[in-house]
Amino acid sequence: MSDARLRAWVQNWIELGPILEAIKRRELEAMTDADVRAHVHSLFSGWYPTDAAVKLDSGMVEQQRWFAKAHRRP
Repeated sequence: MSDARLRAWVQNWIELGPILEAIKRRELEAMTDADVRAHVHSLFSGWYPTDAAVKLDSGMVEQQRWFAKAHRRP
């Protein structure tokens, strides 16, 4: 990103950030208890990795094993 574009992006956030925060605040203040319950329910009722078999490693060990095997080949 060029310096001019970066400056324009920062300037937009300087101007629009407070406007967006005000909108967010109004929307949150307007929420009813039922709205909050519905949002929390939808947030916690989705699919989570714990619902399936969880892979506990990143695969790096397996990758290194493959590299070592490939390196040993003549």
